[in-house]
Amino acid sequence: MSFERVFEHIIQFMKMNQKGNFRLMVGTDSQVHKEHTLFITGIVIQNIGEGVWACIRKVAIPRKMEQLHERISLELSLTEEIVAMITEERKNELIQIILPYLYQGVSFTIEGHIDIGAGKRNKTREFVKEMVTRMESMGVEPKIKPNAFVASSYANRYTK
Repeated sequence: MSFERVFEHIIQFMKMNQKGNFRLMVGTDSQVHKEHTLFITGIVIQNIGEGVWACIRKVAIPRKMEQLHERISLELSLTEEIVAMITEERKNELIQIILPYLYQGVSFTIEGHIDIGAGKRNKTREFVKEMVTRMESMGVEPKIKPNAFVASSYANRYTK
């Protein structure tokens, strides 16, 4: 479906309970297969404690991408592509949904989930600063493992 349709679903979900605590999360994971590399981007709107609506975008690159930095960088680029579609106008449209309830504890955040970790055993730890900076430069709250579940769990499920 088009991003316009995805955005309509996000609006409909938020309007079901405007007094919610919403997190709009985008994250990408990849898997190298025999003749291609599959990238899945998850787009998730969560009303904390009340449910979620989610969808995926699939991109296949017709070669084995075995260089870790190249793959992580493309994962983030695909996430950034979706985040860039959430323009200031669209952000304002989402904020308008919860604005009447602002003093009743509602919240709204946009997060970029990056499938990397800072742990000593994690091969991707050397890329954390670079990738986090890229997300921050877009005005999005970056999340890495173990908090990057849209990339490392939801999107990962569809890469196999």
